[in-house]
Amino acid sequence: MKFCGIDLHSNNSVVVVIDETDRVLVSRRCPNDLKKILDVLEPYRAELAGAVVESTYNWYWLVDGLMAAGYVVRLANPVAIKRYDGLKHADDKDDAFFLAHLLRLGILPTGYIHPPQERALRDLARKRIQLVRSRTQHILAVESILARQLGGRLSCNAVKALSATSVDRLGLPTDIALAMKANVAIIQAVQVQIEVIEDRLLHEVALRPEYSLLKTMPGVGQVLATVIMLETGNIERFAEVGNFASYARCVKSGHCSNGKKKGEGNAKNGNAYLIWAFIEAANFARRFSDDAKRFFEKKKAKTNSVVATKALAHKLARASYHILKEKQPFDAKRCFA
Repeated sequence: MKFCGIDLHSNNSVVVVIDETDRVLVSRRCPNDLKKILDVLEPYRAELAGAVVESTYNWYWLVDGLMAAGYVVRLANPVAIKRYDGLKHADDKDDAFFLAHLLRLGILPTGYIHPPQERALRDLARKRIQLVRSRTQHILAVESILARQLGGRLSCNAVKALSATSVDRLGLPTDIALAMKANVAIIQAVQVQIEVIEDRLLHEVALRPEYSLLKTMPGVGQVLATVIMLETGNIERFAEVGNFASYARCVKSGHCSNGKKKGEGNAKNGNAYLIWAFIEAANFARRFSDDAKRFFEKKKAKTNSVVATKALAHKLARASYHILKEKQPFDAKRCFA
């Protein structure tokens, strides 16, 4: 059997193929052109056990292309791969060889490859989050201008309702008004795109049973249910509820020995969008759910509001796992018992 490792970069890829004795059969740097990479692999197609691609920011085209060509592809998790720190020399060919070597030994840490259609929806939901953050930035800019010039403020909804005409009626200096109109114009343009994306997402997920079940959780509406469902993907990829809670960044990161803390782990290891969704859900849940509010207040009395919010988010993350795994609606008694 043959094994392939591909070290992917922004404009080129290093392809290495080895045999069962770690003998390098081919080692070549190719431009990021799928056809040229397939040409390199073609002589080994019949015996190739699999190809490994490191999970970089631009892996979609290569992984999808290799899978469409009939190859077995693994997505390497770079965070979990640690090479010997004392290596005197290492380059791209060594990195590609090491990926193939781990595949041959059967100890390659892998990441999850979302199906392309699900990945596209997930990325669309991420685009919505990006646009909302951009809109918020411009809303805060308008509020700052009003505070500096008039000593007052408008609510978020009032700022979103502003127009060029309403800015003129504020009686601001010409240059200040022009600056505010720029912010208002961007807010309006971004708002249109957010609504278009939300309509598309709702159309695609509304009929899915997982979407309806997640909405039974306190604090979770259309947007958060969509994000949690799409970012989670196939729930079966998580062996236990703790694995999912860790992936959602809802557990502590630390190294302990003999009951004492010895250091910190990688606190950012996991899904940034899931922790955002569960923190948002926790903030809403403690306002509108009596059970969630009691849990939050009890935790807050012992620690502080930040820790209490994170603890409530952890509860909701665990509840989401069981909802998706068991296909059952939210059970408050089971969650907050």
